[in-house]
Amino acid sequence: MTRDDRADLLEAFDPEMAALTRQERERQLSTINLIASENFASPYASCLEGSIWANKNGEGYPGKRFVAGCALADRVEAIAIERAMRLFGCEHANVQAMSATIGNVAILNALLKPGDLILSMELTHGGHLSHGAKFHYSGKAFRAMHYGVDRATERIDMAQVAALAREHRPKLIICGCSSYPRTIDYAAFAAIAKSVDAILLVDLAHNVGLVAAGAIPSPFPHADVVSTSTHKTLRGPRGGGVILCKQAFGAAIDRALFPGLQGAPKLDMIAARAVLFRECMSPQFRRYGAQLVANAQALADGCAEHGLRLVSGGTETHLVLVDVTGVVPSGKQAEDILESVGLVTNRNGIPFDAQPPNLSSGIRIGSPFMTTRGMKEADFQRVGALIGRVLHDHRDRAALESAAQELQAMARRLPLFSPEWMPAV
Repeated sequence: MTRDDRADLLEAFDPEMAALTRQERERQLSTINLIASENFASPYASCLEGSIWANKNGEGYPGKRFVAGCALADRVEAIAIERAMRLFGCEHANVQAMSATIGNVAILNALLKPGDLILSMELTHGGHLSHGAKFHYSGKAFRAMHYGVDRATERIDMAQVAALAREHRPKLIICGCSSYPRTIDYAAFAAIAKSVDAILLVDLAHNVGLVAAGAIPSPFPHADVVSTSTHKTLRGPRGGGVILCKQAFGAAIDRALFPGLQGAPKLDMIAARAVLFRECMSPQFRRYGAQLVANAQALADGCAEHGLRLVSGGTETHLVLVDVTGVVPSGKQAEDILESVGLVTNRNGIPFDAQPPNLSSGIRIGSPFMTTRGMKEADFQRVGALIGRVLHDHRDRAALESAAQELQAMARRLPLFSPEWMPAV
């Protein structure tokens, strides 16, 4: 049954859901999506989502399943593991985590005892909730201490990291962020971790595609453990986590994930990851990673040229963090104004933000989705300029209408996945 046949079947059986699906496709086609954590998944990988593999229970690991009929499933997972290890140059890989956050919890449970001390980035400075936030499991089961960015440069304060590590001697140090636009000095973090006998965990969920493409420095071999999602810059299907680590930690992490946290994995998603890792080894993906960085820099330039302040002064990744309070009162207001003209962003806190998270002082924007659709530097610089213009002129209805028309025309000329990124068959 083809995709069109399935769509016709859904239309006949459940027209309400069919209509919502059509509307969402139309929304994605007609808007400029700048959410840094979203991407349009590769057709090669996503064709295996919900495939025949979704019907198979594969509880356990290759060669050690708890159900029969897994000979082919074992081969699929073994291929995914081998490709992940080859792509990233690591000693051990686990491809079963249902998300990167679940993967992070498994790592903490495997390598720490309840109450052990974690040193990680402050959530409000760009860290992630699974790195010890008080309201998250990681912050309830373990003690967490946080480093942040320097107030003047808005870059990670490595002197503070070193001082906190020396004074408190954490069992595990985490680097990797959800809203930090700069590359990370993994070698410096590794040296600090080694000096206090701490394990170094790198959460690579945002930058993983840039690393896979060779567009930014890699955490390998500096890290003991690396966790990541498979969407964002890696451009794979959502709903998957990967753990990459030194061999010494592999068995404990595997046990902590299964049976410690999860039951049977989703074999269709493991199959999709196997295809994704092969795609990431292609010349097209390496070009894509470089384009992500170039496009984000152009986007940042467009914003700055139209009076918006860039946190840390710019970007070295796919992500730009913009302080909007010089133009509008909050990130929430900026998000709403921009969406009204077809620019999809998300409000985001900035370092030392005085506003609550539901308002915030910034927006987080990025290049993944629209780079996948085929936009280049000139397009992104124009979009950055339009962000500045729209926010400055947000009370001018005619200006907003003009911007909306220009943005929709820009979006509609693009496919959801540009053929230039498809590896040759």
